[in-house]
Amino acid sequence: MAGQPKPRAEGAPVGRRAVLGMLGAGAAGLAAAPYLQRGWEGLLGAASQVDATGLTGLLPNPGGFRYYSVVGSVPRKDETNYALTVGGLVTKPKTYTLSDLRAMPQTRVVHDVVCTDGWRVDKTPFDGVKLADILDASGVRSPGAAVRFTCFDGAYTESLTLEQARRSDILVALNMQDKPITHEHGGPVRLYVAPMYFYKSAKWLSGISVTDKVVPGFWEERGYAIDGWLDDADRHGEAA
Repeated sequence: MAGQPKPRAEGAPVGRRAVLGMLGAGAAGLAAAPYLQRGWEGLLGAASQVDATGLTGLLPNPGGFRYYSVVGSVPRKDETNYALTVGGLVTKPKTYTLSDLRAMPQTRVVHDVVCTDGWRVDKTPFDGVKLADILDASGVRSPGAAVRFTCFDGAYTESLTLEQARRSDILVALNMQDKPITHEHGGPVRLYVAPMYFYKSAKWLSGISVTDKVVPGFWEERGYAIDGWLDDADRHGEAA
């Protein structure tokens, strides 16, 4: 009958040497996988820094994440030149170095990372300082009602209501997947907003400002929802 698959012809049994060879190749592939993954991630990360089209953000990598920036190039920051400023409607404006943030009590949040583009990375651990602790240290004053975030790429911004910002699952994150956050992933410090889509988790975080109202962020100005809740999010989560 047309379209009917033909019976597979019997062939010689695969010899032990061939089997061992295939197993050896598989083992070598597994051993090399971490190095290949890091190399591919590094390649995508470097390419994304000079890609004004954003097309590199559509390419997959073995870790599941995508690399994307809204500008063509982002300066690199480290222990020698990173600073996070906290200001606006606060009683005690502060500036934190990377060492300052690392010395503060650290909180771990494990949650699924979900992007509006459709990709996700399940059960991703982040570690960092609770945003609520940083706000408390600076002292929010009236009529503070929201928090605006700026980034050292010079373009990206985000915002949360003050109630959202005080949740225990909102971090000024220093580590992701048990490693310091790399430049390509928005390091050395990024925002992590666990119950919302990943665009709310601003990369390359450099500024926190308390405001009297929510100021739409970069993507909200381009049509994204201001409250980017995940479908299964607890919208009344516990405050820190």
